[in-house]
Amino acid sequence: MSHANARLTIHGRFLLVERVIGDQRPVSHVAKELGIFRQCAHRWVKRFRAEAESGLLDRSSRPHRSPSKTCSEREDAVVAARTELRCGPARLSRATGVPERTISRILVRRGLPPLAACDPVTGALIRATRATTVRYERQHPGELIHVDVKKLGRIPDGGGWRAHGRSEKVRGRGIGFDYIHAAIDDHTRLAYAEIHPDEKGTTAAGFLLRAAAFFKTQGIGKIERIITDNAFAYRNSTAFKTAATQIGAQQRFIKPHCPWTNGKIERFNRTMAAEWAYAKPFASNTERAAALDPWLNYYNTERIHAAIKDTPITRVSPTSWPGTSSAAKAPN
Repeated sequence: MSHANARLTIHGRFLLVERVIGDQRPVSHVAKELGIFRQCAHRWVKRFRAEAESGLLDRSSRPHRSPSKTCSEREDAVVAARTELRCGPARLSRATGVPERTISRILVRRGLPPLAACDPVTGALIRATRATTVRYERQHPGELIHVDVKKLGRIPDGGGWRAHGRSEKVRGRGIGFDYIHAAIDDHTRLAYAEIHPDEKGTTAAGFLLRAAAFFKTQGIGKIERIITDNAFAYRNSTAFKTAATQIGAQQRFIKPHCPWTNGKIERFNRTMAAEWAYAKPFASNTERAAALDPWLNYYNTERIHAAIKDTPITRVSPTSWPGTSSAAKAPN
């Protein structure tokens, strides 16, 4: 395989040499036939005469010296931080003092896969990746709030299979699920979440009212629109429609089978699962629930969001910041 930027393959270079040296044709004529500059053709012919066939092989473009290259000790520190924190270049830069772009190059050079392709608990590569540069964002806080529910299996006392491995003793059958009701502002990425035992319309309605109150304390006084999927609790529940009317918000629904329309809350759910729910093997469901509020506070005030290049709270003008005291187990 030829060099990525080469105009001629290995076969094309031999053809060039054969026509110039073997057939005694002018270099400029052969270069025009092959679609390259005559200076390039002269270079290949010169290399062949000096080194024979080996002169037509690709050579590395790497410089002989790289005085400004990051030392191996700093690269090791970046890799260790990535392994421990499991976060992106923005947060690794704050932890290690290495520029974000340098960290990106180090991770590629060391062959570390993207976080999205790794298991959130072990860090092992488990999936292929697909990214897009197409994105949108609302113009001001409160213009659109994304709402959704994340379903998580409850953890048996003493820890589940993540702590003890898969076996009949720790399967946790019959203990049910937690339903994480979550909301995120489209412009600021400010997020709010509560844990509930169900996803009924009345539960979703109560969550929406408390979420609106939370956003108001952070400086988002008016919620203009909310977007959800087409779950029964959102589309058919009278209680949820009443709650939306009470806060003065219009309801919007995604196109069926197109969850990317509600992509910001879907991405938040994945982040929440990786950095809170599955960040470590919890010993009980209560322990995991108690860790939600501190993580939400960290997400809103300390964690660098890759899309906005800063923390969500910096995009609003809060009257105060009491933390995201959603009470890990919110009232039903």
